Amino acid sequence: MDKINDSISTYNHTVTMVERKSFVTNGVKKIENFDDKQFLIETVMGMLLVKGEELELIKLDTMQGTVSIKGIIISLTYLDENSNKSKENSIFYRLFK
Repeated sequence: MDKINDSISTYNHTVTMVERKSFVTNGVKKIENFDDKQFLIETVMGMLLVKGEELELIKLDTMQGTVSIKGIIISLTYLDENSNKSKENSIFYRLFK
C-alpha cells in the first residue's frame, strides 16, 4: 500500500476544467467524501474541495491518481490547514470561543 501512495505522490498535480461541465485532476491520493453537490479530494498539493450541482464521479484511477467528474462546477477550493491552526492559536479566537 505504501508503494502505491509513494508512486502517486511523485506525479505532478494538474487540474483541467472544460466549460465548467467536466473536471479532471491527477495527483489524487484519495477521495474523502462526495455527493452530488461536492467532492472532498486529498491531492499531493493538499485538500481540494469541488462544489457544484449534479456532480457525478465518471472515472477513478487509483493507480494513476486520476479523478474525472462531470456536472456543473461552481467552485474549486484548496483547503489550507495552516490557516485554521493560526486562527485557533489567535488570542481573539481563544477569548471568544
